[in-house]
Amino acid sequence: MRKSCILMHISSLPSEYGIGKMGRHAFDFVDFLVRSETKCWQILPLSPTSYGDSPYQSFSVNAGNPYFIDFEILEGDGLLESSDYELRVWESDENKVDYGIIYDNCFDVLRIAYSRFKPTRFPAYKKFCEKNKKWLDEYALFMALKFKNNGKAWYEWEKDIAMHKPKAVAEAKKELKADIGFYKFLQFEFSRQWTALKDYANRNGVEIIGDIPIYCALDSVEAWASPKLFQFDKKHRPVSVAGCPPDDFSPTGQLWGNPLYDWDYHKKTGYEWWIDRIRTASELYDVVRIDHFRGFESYYTIPFGNEDATVGEWKKGPNHELFRLAEEKLGKLNIIAEDLGFITPEVREMLDKCGYPGMKVLQFGFDNGENEHLPHNFGSANCYAYTGTHDNETLNGWVEAMDKKSLKFAKKYLNVRKRSEIPMAVVRAAWSSVAQTAVAQMQDFLDSGRDARMNTPSTLGSNWQFRAREDDFSPELAKKIKKLNRLFNR
Repeated sequence: MRKSCILMHISSLPSEYGIGKMGRHAFDFVDFLVRSETKCWQILPLSPTSYGDSPYQSFSVNAGNPYFIDFEILEGDGLLESSDYELRVWESDENKVDYGIIYDNCFDVLRIAYSRFKPTRFPAYKKFCEKNKKWLDEYALFMALKFKNNGKAWYEWEKDIAMHKPKAVAEAKKELKADIGFYKFLQFEFSRQWTALKDYANRNGVEIIGDIPIYCALDSVEAWASPKLFQFDKKHRPVSVAGCPPDDFSPTGQLWGNPLYDWDYHKKTGYEWWIDRIRTASELYDVVRIDHFRGFESYYTIPFGNEDATVGEWKKGPNHELFRLAEEKLGKLNIIAEDLGFITPEVREMLDKCGYPGMKVLQFGFDNGENEHLPHNFGSANCYAYTGTHDNETLNGWVEAMDKKSLKFAKKYLNVRKRSEIPMAVVRAAWSSVAQTAVAQMQDFLDSGRDARMNTPSTLGSNWQFRAREDDFSPELAKKIKKLNRLFNR
């Protein structure tokens, strides 16, 4: 079945409280998708964000972001009063998320809710804690310790607890019992609200496409509590870290700094940790997009401590074997492989063996003339056609920055005369393509400019901030998108 999809993270939903939440505005957006006959909603990772506010650098691969917990739902459950949250200042700019303000206020409000929380009133709480014990206990302790240590990274804590020594861990569990309970409560509430939202979407014929990063953050519960998963030395410091080698766009490469997996260890365990992670993601979402999928074939390693990615080497990953074993245990997986970047014949072979749809990004199609991202070169319907991803400019911003050669080619290819006609023509090109699913950012349907860009890779301080307004999701826009979907049988 041909489908269409709108890409917009939860954080970008309309909200009176500075950042999108999983309450009425999220349900309203599902209704908008239904009216526009759009069958998929793609979001970014739901994980808690840390320094830099990126959902791709999280304290946990399993936990949900407390910022998305809806206050009005908590009020309906008797855990908040409107005066607990309505009188606070939540934004400095109605069009952007101010993470500093959110951080300063959100947890204060959620602690008020926790002070009124009685587990006996919520029978599902005990079941939730039991079901998720494998990751929840360590995560709640980790966050309680971070709070105690004023947010410092775990490798800056007192030595015994930083090294996860059993005696220090046992003492911390006793000392921080109340805070541990708070962080478990947050995950319970997140799960309740997310499950209700996803169920509503599914009942209305909308699939949720989720996103998981290939790597964990260095300052994460996984790196602290399970160092054997990673290429760490005896002091639990990384030997090498992740990144990308230099190329035409980045002469010094990209230094991501994430710890790299010890794939020999994972293989000995039958990839148990990864299979658990895929299982959890498959329960959370209808379709799972795995970021940097090529890293499973081979990955770029940079010595820890280097200031850039100019010195490094490629090493082999688990390849198709991991996904073969995962499908043996979990059944057929609904995965999108983010197959962008430096793609070798070996990576192509792995992708062919997995059979997962890859990605085409139309913005890339007009950069260097003839290439695989132009619709006539897709070759197969087994792909997702993106006008642009969260890492790309909005279509308006992209067109604005085009050089003369690319602009001339785009006009000719898309059969338009004016620069201003290019953005919608790119959307039509994606929708008319053979791709099984066509995807556009919400910003491109809203005709947003450069200031609505979600993320500029390798930069800090102004990313992940885009917010939509309630009146953006008008009946007129829904009708426009519906016409597009019907015209191209999506």
